[in-house]
Amino acid sequence: MRRVALVDYGSGNLPSAEKALKKAAAALGGAEVTATADPDEIARADAVVLPGVGAFAASMAALGSRPGLVEAMNQAVHGRGVPFLGICVGMQLLAEQGHEFGLSRGLGWIGGEVRQLSPTDRTRKIPHMGWNSLDGSLTGPLMAGFEPGVHMYFTHSLALYPTDRACVAATTDHGGAFVSAVTQGNVAGVQFHPEKSQDAGGRLLSNFLEWRP
Repeated sequence: MRRVALVDYGSGNLPSAEKALKKAAAALGGAEVTATADPDEIARADAVVLPGVGAFAASMAALGSRPGLVEAMNQAVHGRGVPFLGICVGMQLLAEQGHEFGLSRGLGWIGGEVRQLSPTDRTRKIPHMGWNSLDGSLTGPLMAGFEPGVHMYFTHSLALYPTDRACVAATTDHGGAFVSAVTQGNVAGVQFHPEKSQDAGGRLLSNFLEWRP
């Protein structure tokens, strides 16, 4: 049975992400989904998920404060090539750096930076909260079966701006386009919350669980 490690570093959306992943796993015939802060479990996992809510700097500090977590993630994802999914701030942490309450270093797995959304339409509020569509060509394995215009649930004030646009799997408009999903090799991230996105979110999580990069 495949083992999916949901990284527990104190993120507030971990219970809902765990519930949604277990539901998707059950529908596919089973996979062992475990919320864990154990580096050994993460290093041995067949897939790794990094959830996240809150501020970039605080989330990165929390992740780094758990001994061995970042090293275990690197071992699994880059050493063994297992599929990885970052959700919301978990996607943002893939960047080299983030601009929120100053400059903070990220994981550096995807070139680019995280910065504040700046809608050109002043009627668009920040934080960006609620349902919005995925636009563009919707590339990559996580987007299998989706057509442009599918709606997902968002809640965020910042976004990842990658240096290489080839990794962009979807964009979303909120008074201007921002990157809402990325895929680069065996690493993927989504700015929205699939665990709050009903059937569409469940389908995306199923795509992730079936992904064999």
